[in-house]
Amino acid sequence: MGITTWSFAATAMLFLSFGLNPARGAEAPLVIDVWPGAVPGEKGDVAPEKIDEKPGAHIKLLTNVSKPTLTLYRAPKEKDTGATVVICPGGGYSILAWDLEGTEVADWLNSCGVNAVILKYRVPARKGLPQHVPPLQDAQRAMSLVRSKAGEWGIDEKRIGMLGFSAGGNLTALACTNYDHRAYEPVDDVDKISCRPDFGVLVYPAWLVEDGKDQLKPDFRVTSQTPQMFLAHANDDGITAANCAVMYLALKRAGVPAELHIYATAGHGFGLRPTDKPASAWPQRCEAWMRSQGLLKAADKGK
Repeated sequence: MGITTWSFAATAMLFLSFGLNPARGAEAPLVIDVWPGAVPGEKGDVAPEKIDEKPGAHIKLLTNVSKPTLTLYRAPKEKDTGATVVICPGGGYSILAWDLEGTEVADWLNSCGVNAVILKYRVPARKGLPQHVPPLQDAQRAMSLVRSKAGEWGIDEKRIGMLGFSAGGNLTALACTNYDHRAYEPVDDVDKISCRPDFGVLVYPAWLVEDGKDQLKPDFRVTSQTPQMFLAHANDDGITAANCAVMYLALKRAGVPAELHIYATAGHGFGLRPTDKPASAWPQRCEAWMRSQGLLKAADKGK
């Protein structure tokens, strides 16, 4: 996640661009714990959770997460397609860009008729573990938990995707390519439910390719059963756009449907806040892709 210049005037532009309502409805978002009891591997040695705001950038940064949660933002009833997306904010596996790549994304998805669930996964990295392992445990558990709530929440258990930015894109890619191997020992019946995302959206994902090579790292096992994906990146991003390009080629070779957008300029961490760059159109392209793939079909039937 990078820092981009932002103003309060741009906030209004964001709402106008996607038809969003800056004031949420009377119904408060539902927050639930990811784990039913003890969180796997937690030793109580993480400082208290805190949230800071990056000066001048208007970005809320959440860190020291040791108790993962899911926050459900329901789509308006008149637009609800039954589709759902689990959002993984970025932040280098150190922090979570909670509004830029979390709540603002939930607003956009809701405007498309998609229910949004923000995953507050564990950061920063834990000592003695690869930085992605606790977050992957949280993401896999989150997918099974959301799917287990399909009847209660009135969502379609076969149209639950995952969307991630930067490190969250890395996490989404891991979840999409490792759903057949849990990163933790099952704790209850929820873990008997599939943790495979039905689709993935990767926006400027980090660390997918081997350094200096145009090939995916071994952690990303692309097969014909890998979920379909939408990928977006900027060519001038310091985190190479090869992450998206190589993933796209791997999906293509495996016969998995995918759509790739690499924009000339936008840098890193642009989220979906409007700018004068063509990359600002990625949310509209993503919505069009979801519709073309039948993921928003209920809305098209006048639900």
